[in-house]
Amino acid sequence: MSSSTITQTPVRDAGQSRTAWILFLVMSLVAGAAIPSQGRINSALAAETADPFLAALISFAVGLVLMLVIVAATPRGRATMRRVRPALAAGEVRWWYLLAGCLGGYLVLTQSLTIGMIGVAVFTVAVVTGQTLGGMLWDRVGLGPGGRKRLSPLRVIGAILTVLAVLWTVSPQLGADHGGPEWLLLVILPLLAGVGSSAQQALNGRQSAAYGSPIPGTLINFIAGTAVLLVAYLIKLGVGGVGEALPTAGWYYLGGPMGCVFIGLGAVLVTRVGVLLAAMGMIAGQLIGSLLLDLIIPAPGSVVTTATVLGTLLTLVAVVVASLPDGRASRRRGAGH
Repeated sequence: MSSSTITQTPVRDAGQSRTAWILFLVMSLVAGAAIPSQGRINSALAAETADPFLAALISFAVGLVLMLVIVAATPRGRATMRRVRPALAAGEVRWWYLLAGCLGGYLVLTQSLTIGMIGVAVFTVAVVTGQTLGGMLWDRVGLGPGGRKRLSPLRVIGAILTVLAVLWTVSPQLGADHGGPEWLLLVILPLLAGVGSSAQQALNGRQSAAYGSPIPGTLINFIAGTAVLLVAYLIKLGVGGVGEALPTAGWYYLGGPMGCVFIGLGAVLVTRVGVLLAAMGMIAGQLIGSLLLDLIIPAPGSVVTTATVLGTLLTLVAVVVASLPDGRASRRRGAGH
């Protein structure tokens, strides 16, 4: 499938069926919900091992093993992996696309390093703001597989609504005991991680379009991310030594599979709707997933209020607004006929 074909058939176009739009929304919510689930698991693993670097490394390493099994055990996995070399040789995939997983590793590491000092609420606002700004930037410069996308007023309004909705959702958890250059630096780190996360999805979308499957790109993501986190962990070992023993309960190691869901579905979504809309849909999934976790398995310090619920619903409104057909583009197409 060529990039021109992808550009002409995004899910948000008026000619697309309602079923296709619902499928996009469901995939976005599932992909986004995997992130708070992964964060909750990795946070518990970090607490058990007293080592956030090791927890992040284990998460990526388990995801890497799972992807290796999928590739080795399925005919489709083996077939699509054989498309990587020809895609690189033809220039459909640049070598630096293969480093997208490093951005995911940075996001996981930033989560482990900063949440304890700035809190989950501030971290969420910073990452979501970065994802939204990054989504607009990468769509505008054409980093995603669909090429450059014009920032229609509805998309900009939807992006602004998304950031406001996240602020509203986490407002009960935002404290006033912040400030100083050190705190600001800690906020900038996850903000940059959010920008990088949207770039990761854009590059994964390009790979998915070139290979005809998200499997090779997802595997390559975990290879790159694991390598980066391994280096970070070895540096940490030299400075701080070994943490506690690994826990034996199996659920501590499910963070990697959650990452596979996020990366794989995200790569598919970007090829269909662009970086910004995919990011916004997954942001809605993150908030809904967090809300469900806080209701079903509340963590210490979690707060669910009216603002939490209404802010989460507002993110869905923002996604609907941003996915509405561009009236000016539709009129131009009509005039062309």
